[in-house]
Amino acid sequence: MDSSPLLEVKDLTVTFDGRSVVNDVSFTLKPQEVLAVIGPNGSGKSTLLKTLVGINKKYSGSIAFAPGAKIGYLPQRFHVDFYLPMTVREFLDLKPEHKYSLEEVLRLVEIPGNWLDENLATFSSGQLQKILLAFAIIDQPQVLLFDEPTENVDVVSQESIYDLLHELQDKTGVAMVIISHDLNVVYRYAQTVLCLNEKMLCYGPPIEALTNETLSHLYGDHAFFHHHHFGDHHREEGHEHHHE
Repeated sequence: MDSSPLLEVKDLTVTFDGRSVVNDVSFTLKPQEVLAVIGPNGSGKSTLLKTLVGINKKYSGSIAFAPGAKIGYLPQRFHVDFYLPMTVREFLDLKPEHKYSLEEVLRLVEIPGNWLDENLATFSSGQLQKILLAFAIIDQPQVLLFDEPTENVDVVSQESIYDLLHELQDKTGVAMVIISHDLNVVYRYAQTVLCLNEKMLCYGPPIEALTNETLSHLYGDHAFFHHHHFGDHHREEGHEHHHE
């Protein structure tokens, strides 16, 4: 397998109105790697992803994707009026290039084929997130960027979506950059974590990088409040270190 980076970021700084929102961030993303980006609200996480995907054009430093690499992006909030009379099929067909057939992509994101001709307005937020994921991967990207993919779904759907992302990575080998507030997600799914609070406070394997000191710098006394989403049953799977 080619081990050269899919993405290499060096000295990235993003400034708005004279203030550095992201300051001097450097990291790499290797093929099939899951990189989690964590930090408090307002720390620059969404700005980082929007800059990587090309929404923010004004930055210093360098962002280098591997030649020909396709990028999939799932924003934190998807600004489409889902009450428009649009079916899932029509929505997926908005993507100009299909590398997967509609049936294949639905199987990958584990949604039934009879959804195709249903109106988007009939789905829950968790179901819509799966539809958005199908849209993001239908052209077979090598890199997926997710801005808090479970932000607007219930706790049960959160675990389902993260399990789905994990299975999707196993099946397709896609590399992922995921913003998450849940440290369970970081420990369970990510090979690498980047701690961001305007500047980079940690970078490396979660078990090494997420020290108590680093988490206190990021979150203060609330460092461990986000460990509860998946409950205690993961301890049976050898993930005792999720719960500090």
